[in-house]
Amino acid sequence: MSDPTTRAAQLLKGHRESIDRLDAILVFTLAERFKHTQAVGLLKAENDLPPSDPAREAAQIARLERLAAEADLDPEFAKKFLNFIISEVIRHHEKLQK
Repeated sequence: MSDPTTRAAQLLKGHRESIDRLDAILVFTLAERFKHTQAVGLLKAENDLPPSDPAREAAQIARLERLAAEADLDPEFAKKFLNFIISEVIRHHEKLQK
């Protein structure tokens, strides 16, 4: 008979390793996303376009909420997460406008 504490420790270790891998994926994915948003910001600055696009942002938030629901992720959390990212992108775009 196996020791339940040892089994729990093994399961915990496996979950934590998965979390660590997923955290790395998130970081690299965000870095890639910000490379593209920086390119968009430069295009906007070069063409005298506003740093913010409220219609696009609203559509993206609605899209992310739908994706979150499909993925069984709290849509409100997904909305807060994307709002944070959007605010950072706009901040970067505003810097490029100056």
